[in-house]
Amino acid sequence: MTWKSLKTVLASLVAVALAACSPTPSSGPEATVTVFAAASLTDALTEIAADYERDEGTRVRLSFGASGAVARQVEAGAPADVVILADPIWMDRLAAAGRLDEQRFDLLANSLVVIAPVDAAASQDVFEALSGGGRLAIGTPESVPAGAYARTWLQATGRWKAVQDRLVFAADVRGVRAFVARHEAALGIVYRSDVVGQDAVRIVLEPPPEEQPAIVYPAAGAADGGAEGRALLDYLRTPRAAAIFRRHGFEPVA
Repeated sequence: MTWKSLKTVLASLVAVALAACSPTPSSGPEATVTVFAAASLTDALTEIAADYERDEGTRVRLSFGASGAVARQVEAGAPADVVILADPIWMDRLAAAGRLDEQRFDLLANSLVVIAPVDAAASQDVFEALSGGGRLAIGTPESVPAGAYARTWLQATGRWKAVQDRLVFAADVRGVRAFVARHEAALGIVYRSDVVGQDAVRIVLEPPPEEQPAIVYPAAGAADGGAEGRALLDYLRTPRAAAIFRRHGFEPVA
């Protein structure tokens, strides 16, 4: 065998060896589902997403914000597979715009609470904290459902006019909680779920059931979503997901 022939054989053997050692080509891109959701769901959905990724092998991308802001993003064409908001009105708007598929249901319920810094002095009337120049933080009612619910409750109980000039607005409920935790507001109105596991704020008033607005979180598949989105929506209604939602202060209704 000539040297040239030997080099050809060796080159062929090396090529075969490299091919055998190379990883098998992927059968396709990793399955991914993108969720656009209300900011108050951050902790619960992050935990559920981690479980879902581990159990189902599907990557879950989460995007959180005030429901109004989230709805506007989806309406403008943001690539969502699943949408979960804290207000049916915003979800109705997306449905009217043709941005949702037929899979829509009420997933969770929540309730309002008034919070104060954990070291705030106790008072028989919690709103006395505003008399010395203190501020009351709520979400911006036009885009934050918690803020709209807070305004409705304050109006229904005759407190709105008294607190109107003491209000400070936040972009979402997490912002309200941060105002109070940093003592930048004496009081804040958030969802009960926003206080779970928090050590910088405490509940100082929980409106009785007859004063509570009906707070419902609708969930739906996006019009451009696929099978991965439908599968995740089914998972959100399982007992395992429901237990996580309850631990974070929500009440499953689906």
